[in-house]
Amino acid sequence: MKVTDCEIEGLKIIELAVHGDNRGFFVERFNNDKFAAAGLPVDFVQDNHSRSASGIIRGLHYQYAPAQGKLVGVIRGKVLDVAVDVRLNSPTFGKHLALELSDENGKLLWIPQGFAHGFAVLGDEPADMLYKITANYNPAGEGGIRFDDKELGIDWQISNPIISARDEKQQSFAQYKNSPPIF
Repeated sequence: MKVTDCEIEGLKIIELAVHGDNRGFFVERFNNDKFAAAGLPVDFVQDNHSRSASGIIRGLHYQYAPAQGKLVGVIRGKVLDVAVDVRLNSPTFGKHLALELSDENGKLLWIPQGFAHGFAVLGDEPADMLYKITANYNPAGEGGIRFDDKELGIDWQISNPIISARDEKQQSFAQYKNSPPIF
């Protein structure tokens, strides 16, 4: 396992050892001792699994009450995973990281609290994402920012995305800056 700190403080790329041959592959997705030794969180309270069709963009979502960190990875397909720093006092406030996660590249992304998260399904196949979460889901404590906000300038690599009605109605980044939650 290799852990790389990103330019945006707190984000970490985790590259897993994928052992494969002509029969398939094996990968250890989480090991409490190895994660703790690498300074990564190990106190997860919930695992989530989502499947999204090709051309879908989900996000940008965050949870502030309680604040939630996420360890994300793909077990089928390929996504462009995006984390946006929404910590008001951060030197990288408003900056984002876009990283391809796939069932083949053995990468995970650690997204600490204080980030909005989203992803776009790339390619022609659906994608299955696994999330390990540090705080239970609370719909009353969540928020979002429009995926296509011009100020954020995210290139989702999809020309005609499929977006949920909920995500179409998310606030702009300018609106977020006027009344951000405390992380």
